[in-house]
Amino acid sequence: VNYAIAKRASALGVTILQDMGGEDRPMDEDMLRLCDYVIPNASELHRLCATLGEDLSTAYNRDGGTAHIVNCAHLLQKHGANNVLVTLGASGSVLVDKDGKTITVQPSCQLPSQSSVIDETGAGDCFRAAFAVAHTEGKSIHEAMRFASAAGALAVTKKGAVPSIPDRQVVEDLFGDSSGSAGEAVSVPRGGANDGDIDKCPHIFGSRLNSMKDRPELWPGPLNDVRDWVQRQGRIRGLGCVDFNYPQHFHTWTNAEAKAALDEVGLIAGAVCLRYPTKFARGAMNHPDPVLRREAVKLTMQAAQVARDLGCNEVVVWSAYDGYDYPFQVSYNDKWQQLVEAFQECCDAYPDIKFSLEFKPTDENTRFFTVPSTGAALLLVKDIDRPNMGLTLDVGHMLMAGESPGQSIAMVGDKLFGIQLNDGYTRLAAEDGMMFGSIHPSQALEAIYQLQQIKGGFKGHFYFDTFPQRTDPIKEAEFNIQQVKRFWRAAKKMNGMGIRKVMDEHDAIKALSIIEEVLRQ
Repeated sequence: VNYAIAKRASALGVTILQDMGGEDRPMDEDMLRLCDYVIPNASELHRLCATLGEDLSTAYNRDGGTAHIVNCAHLLQKHGANNVLVTLGASGSVLVDKDGKTITVQPSCQLPSQSSVIDETGAGDCFRAAFAVAHTEGKSIHEAMRFASAAGALAVTKKGAVPSIPDRQVVEDLFGDSSGSAGEAVSVPRGGANDGDIDKCPHIFGSRLNSMKDRPELWPGPLNDVRDWVQRQGRIRGLGCVDFNYPQHFHTWTNAEAKAALDEVGLIAGAVCLRYPTKFARGAMNHPDPVLRREAVKLTMQAAQVARDLGCNEVVVWSAYDGYDYPFQVSYNDKWQQLVEAFQECCDAYPDIKFSLEFKPTDENTRFFTVPSTGAALLLVKDIDRPNMGLTLDVGHMLMAGESPGQSIAMVGDKLFGIQLNDGYTRLAAEDGMMFGSIHPSQALEAIYQLQQIKGGFKGHFYFDTFPQRTDPIKEAEFNIQQVKRFWRAAKKMNGMGIRKVMDEHDAIKALSIIEEVLRQ
């Protein structure tokens, strides 16, 4: 009967939500595919996975919690499930989007003042019913989950499944009150921070894969190839993704093998980063030989295909060689136009992939880059004029260019596809790759603040481009992760402390006072 109703409703375009309570029996995969939302609690999720023949040990995650639930939801999606919304009682709820990548976490709603938990019976049913109402009325996923959380919270304050069902107005009142300290739902790509702090910083973290070669005496296993480096990164607490270099990291295995290695350690691909080989020492997309320019474009498109195969959607392009060393060595306008046309071709060939240029002002390989600053990079993006063309900003590169990272982030806005976090001493032409916020904490705080102010929200992940030659690379990555979370929490408080008014009045003394206070908390 359920299948017949669902099939007819699907044909009419009606959203189908499936409550997973009831009989302990397998769910037909055809029915699973018809449901827009499958909404089990944690035990029902485990039971359903088991009845579909899945080995739950494959979903185990050493950090437990959200990561384990997400892995189980992915097992359901292997069998055709679309959106999987899991209720977790006092721990809130988790929605795994049908794309398999976007995870929305809703903390439990704070109970009304002078209320306490009396009876949890029926709370999950109230959650599901309220979610269905909010979704049908056109609320966003975040709003629908928060509305449902409010209904579920109210249901535990009275005894009995039916008497505890709250009135609409009472739910609306708590829904409005819960928009602040109770916590709003946040969305993160698959692999987000899994250490319980996900409601504080909604972005996943990646760290420089090549740094896993450093300090080999601290690692008990081999470090002979990329597979070993991925294994080592899998030990970093809070890490969610890996950025691969192409073609550097793909000489000894296939794309499918790389994806399997990520799955083995519970990580995802964040981006594929171009590292043009030394045959392009006179230029990649800027090479004087049109045959080699053509090859560089082809290599960039190959990187886009690798990104597709790994399940990510971004290619970061940094060329160590596109530039010049002496006056009159190149035609600046010609080099610029070559870049414009090359990126246009790549963007048009792979419209589902974001191409992100990472600028650098100078380097031992190229004294002056064709694109040496954030302003120049923005002009290039404007000339390329493609929706899937944007920028990746590296804090160290911005410091080398004499820029204020916060200002550069604000300038780029929603064209900021990626951010690489580090720090440095800002010596001429030096890229130190120090831990984030270790040298310039106030600028690090402002960078995070400006990321939070981007209209529509920053959509990328946080990548640590640091060089731990003399430190433990695992501990350094974990320090960077905690450092960003610290700055994220601090930056979140600044608007409430009047920083906007301070900026309007150009009050440097008050700004420094707020910085000192917020970092001390």
